[in-house]
Amino acid sequence: MENTEQLSELLQVRRDKLSELQNENRDPFHITKFQRTHTSGQIKDNYTEEDRELTKRGSEEVEHIKAKISHLDGQIVSVAGRIMSKRGMGKVGFVHVADIDGQIQLFVKKDILGEDEYNRFKKLDIGDIIGAEGEVFTTQTGEISIRVNTITLLSKSLLPLPEKFHGMTDTDLRYRQRYVDLIMNTDVKDTFIKRSKIIASIRSYLNGQGFLEVETPMLVSNAGGAAARPFETHFNALDEDFKLRISLELYLKRLIVGGLEKVYEIGRVFRNEGLDTRHNPEFTLMELYQAYTDYHGMMDLTENMYRHVAQEVLGTTKIVYNGIEMDLGKPFERITMVDAVKKYAGVDFNEIHSLEEARAAADEHHVEYEKRHKKGDILNLFFEQFAEEHMIQPTFVMDHPIEISPLTKKKPDNPEYVERFEFFMNGWEMANAYSELNDPIDQRERFKAQEEMLAQGDEEANTTDEDFMRALEIGMPPTGGIGFGIDRMCMLLTDSPAIRDVLLFPTMKTLEQ
Repeated sequence: MENTEQLSELLQVRRDKLSELQNENRDPFHITKFQRTHTSGQIKDNYTEEDRELTKRGSEEVEHIKAKISHLDGQIVSVAGRIMSKRGMGKVGFVHVADIDGQIQLFVKKDILGEDEYNRFKKLDIGDIIGAEGEVFTTQTGEISIRVNTITLLSKSLLPLPEKFHGMTDTDLRYRQRYVDLIMNTDVKDTFIKRSKIIASIRSYLNGQGFLEVETPMLVSNAGGAAARPFETHFNALDEDFKLRISLELYLKRLIVGGLEKVYEIGRVFRNEGLDTRHNPEFTLMELYQAYTDYHGMMDLTENMYRHVAQEVLGTTKIVYNGIEMDLGKPFERITMVDAVKKYAGVDFNEIHSLEEARAAADEHHVEYEKRHKKGDILNLFFEQFAEEHMIQPTFVMDHPIEISPLTKKKPDNPEYVERFEFFMNGWEMANAYSELNDPIDQRERFKAQEEMLAQGDEEANTTDEDFMRALEIGMPPTGGIGFGIDRMCMLLTDSPAIRDVLLFPTMKTLEQ
């Protein structure tokens, strides 16, 4: 146990209370379970609309309220939760207890509880976790409450919660101590409950469309499928270096080859990149692949899935993020990357036919590029600098240059471009989709070009995955595939300003002890 001399007086008082309980053979940490019959929400939800109206009218109609209260009035219930406030304490005390659904008031009376138990009740601290049994009733002010018959201390809080009125406002501390953040900020708890519902709704939609959820390796010898720098580690048992996956793509495509025609995976991927409001090195990605369709099929799926999830979780297809309304109910806009650059930068890449012309256009418009960049790379740089921020309403940006799309089918009528789209909302990339490249000869050439870029210093370039190449040579059907950023989707649907607000435990720099 910590040296008591190093503890503040407040912390020592709580430990002294615990010692007293232990000496009385009432150690709360020896209790293994508590039989709860209702949550706070279940109790409140059992009041009818008529009862709710009556309880708003105040003390002058108390008898009328009592005469017409719902079937839960007078019922004995048991609840459990954390003490969030206390008042009174003469012969009557009031506490508010918080559980997963919210808070409910407990009315504790000395005459009902008995003197000894009431004295123990008065020693409880804010933050303690208790169980209580009693009768549901409505106070004179119309608050649904429980008239307590028994109280059980289930866990002693040895550290005080943040002060009620100031709460937990330090952002860094909130992320590091999410457990306290969830206790003190109900909107934070609501965000993560909503996140869970979003993911459940995605699964429900895809399962209903005949997709099969699968799991693929996180530790891989070749981290491909995306342009990103991987984390590296060493597996002692095999004495081999491994990487944490940066994408789900190459293993899921192996399953398409194997005959699992509609597959998806929701899982963590890892990219050794920076931290900002939209990036965390560990994040949740969903990828899905469907045989016998193309990127147009992926557009239709994306549009329908986003509508389904918003309607099911939010009850509307209109969402508001940072004061901006985005309408998922309308048909999503579709525009090529070339047309987007022409619209917002005034540069028509259909009229640019060489790398020299692309570089000249970039110089004229102050677009920075590197020596290794080709014409398609420069088109993408134009898009990022001039067009991306304008993609506020749901928009599919289509037909990317081949240089930035090593796993995508070429457009048959224009092989400089590929059948790919990125889905944008609020100026953010929300998803990335292809008509998947299934030509093993073409794929090997693409991998070769990627390895040349790697040799020139591009740490995000792919290397050839020979086992994946073997799978392609076995034969993969025409396939549409897409990757969704689940965290960004949750940010938009919960109006959260940063990715850390939708990650329960975001990556943080370790503090010195």
